[in-house]
Amino acid sequence: MKTFSRPLIMGVVNITPDSFSDGGDFLSADDALAHALELVSQGANIVDLGGESTKPGALRVKIEEEQARVIPVVKSLMANENFVASRAQISIDTMNSETAVLAVQAGATIVNDVSGGLADEEMFRVLQPLSCKFIISHWRGFSETMDSLNNYESVAADVAKELRARVSKAIDAGISRDRLIIDPGLGFAKDITQNWHLVARLDELEKLDLPILVGASRKRFIAGALEPDSQGQVSNQRRDLATAVLTALLLQRKLWGVRVHNVLTTLDAIQVVEALEVANEDTGGQS
Repeated sequence: MKTFSRPLIMGVVNITPDSFSDGGDFLSADDALAHALELVSQGANIVDLGGESTKPGALRVKIEEEQARVIPVVKSLMANENFVASRAQISIDTMNSETAVLAVQAGATIVNDVSGGLADEEMFRVLQPLSCKFIISHWRGFSETMDSLNNYESVAADVAKELRARVSKAIDAGISRDRLIIDPGLGFAKDITQNWHLVARLDELEKLDLPILVGASRKRFIAGALEPDSQGQVSNQRRDLATAVLTALLLQRKLWGVRVHNVLTTLDAIQVVEALEVANEDTGGQS
């Protein structure tokens, strides 16, 4: 009997000069479009377009600059026959309600707000009449201050409690529950140990009975498991492999999706687990 369903793969497209692992790689609209199409060709079900870095210490960008980075790429994807034929979705990674609306109007079907509606008090109100999905992440503060906001009694239980409160706020604002997805906010106001404790206890989030997105890709806590004393020296290649291993292990959880930079490595890991599941079924679970 199959013990998991394949999560959606959300491929990251950072249209920024300063994202932590690929800043500047896809800053032009043409490069971002090409990368998004490549991720879809590799198996991404969703491309997550972001125009503002949220790495620790990152400063905010003007909303006009954010929109100039992401909206043309949304429009270009929607005008691309191959993308439309793939039936992949566009997610807009933004904390700004105005950017979210413009992206949805241009074709995005998911708003991925890492602040869970806390950064812009208008977010819930403007999304209410739209039909897009809304990803509510756990968040306690902007990038320049978030590392000082990691006080928890029990990180998984506290994150679940705070996410529950944000979900209630969204529903109170008129956003239907079936439009909501939750994200534990790995890396946001959590140190390395807290991130691992949270990953180990995602069952606390499952109690909210909502789809769960996990975004562990290339993050500092991943590197910390590989090189505890020199995290910054861990290459993206090693981080991608470690992320894929974690994805495989997390398939026992009820994941709606995984947000990753390397789609191929992630899909390979998922397919290996599926092959083992099939073999286990074929042999009746006997070794």
